[in-house]
Amino acid sequence: MIIRMGARGGIEPVKDSDTQRTQPSRAYRRLTRDDRTFIEMAINSSPAWSLRAIAVHLAVAVSTVSREIRRHRVETGRGYGPAREFKYHSGVAHHRTMQARRKGRAGKLDHGDLRGLVIAALNEKYSPQQVAGRLRMQFPDRPDRQISHETIYQALYVQGKGALRHELTVVKALRSGRNRRIPASRLPARGERPWLEGARISDRPAIVSDRAVPGHWEGDLVVGPGNSGLVTLVERTTRFALIGRLPGTRVLKTVIDVLRQQIEQLPARLRQTLTWDQGQEMSRHREFTVATGCPVFFCDPHSPWQRGSNENLNGLIRDYYPKGTDFNTVSDAEIQAVVVQLNNRPRKTLGFYTPREKMDELIHGVALAL
Repeated sequence: MIIRMGARGGIEPVKDSDTQRTQPSRAYRRLTRDDRTFIEMAINSSPAWSLRAIAVHLAVAVSTVSREIRRHRVETGRGYGPAREFKYHSGVAHHRTMQARRKGRAGKLDHGDLRGLVIAALNEKYSPQQVAGRLRMQFPDRPDRQISHETIYQALYVQGKGALRHELTVVKALRSGRNRRIPASRLPARGERPWLEGARISDRPAIVSDRAVPGHWEGDLVVGPGNSGLVTLVERTTRFALIGRLPGTRVLKTVIDVLRQQIEQLPARLRQTLTWDQGQEMSRHREFTVATGCPVFFCDPHSPWQRGSNENLNGLIRDYYPKGTDFNTVSDAEIQAVVVQLNNRPRKTLGFYTPREKMDELIHGVALAL
């Protein structure tokens, strides 16, 4: 086509003989914003293009062009009554089409089977991203059983009715109630502590950082009133969790004893290092190392991201036991039920496998090596 400028400018129509030779196949397709802009320029050029010439150029049916112009005419403000003038406007046409497409789109969660799978996973406290990733892994050849995590978020919060949320049995559909990220601490560092000498995170083997070698753990305490608390451990490679309850007191020896019971359950090759914060409860960490063969290293002050997997685990635990929970009133059986559920949740970082699946695979490999 040729675009001519000036008062009598416009688009010069192509000859029928040329369009017949270059006409592409008329497979069905939706009109794009550029298509609609071309239609507006073509019908307003001098001389105006015919509907057939426009359809040939866009490789669509003549009826598509005719219907497009008829549906999306806009009043120009000229004339009155029956003499009112209407003209096609590409911007208005595209806006109307997009709005109608969004409004009329059938949601994937309207289908019973997929909806049931999503609700069941959310009731197990999976995140929307974990739900979506797990479904893609379980049904790789079934698009009707797959869904994006954004669609689940919209079904929970964006859609007006929020029907999906009403069908859940859990109190909260999402674990975090924050609407923004919490920045890293900018507080000044604490004073030096003599028992940290030779056990700072800078002394930890560099191989721990890339998570390629299993057997390296992160740990901390989840505390409650009445000197109650939990000792939490998570393996950096598999995200496998171990949780032990402190028996009514938080003295140094008790913390070390609970840690020993947890670590000694593992094969020797799966207890390489333990990374902890600078809490006083681990000041006798060398006794733990002598008993288990697992050296302890300590994060920098106010640097919880240096053991981010454990921070994430503690956040998951707080979903079950909010702050203020007295762990002296929680049974060991209840805590182990939480451990089972956490280790059976799919994780994005594991390709939506579960920590238990990865740990079982790892222990099996260790057993073969032995």
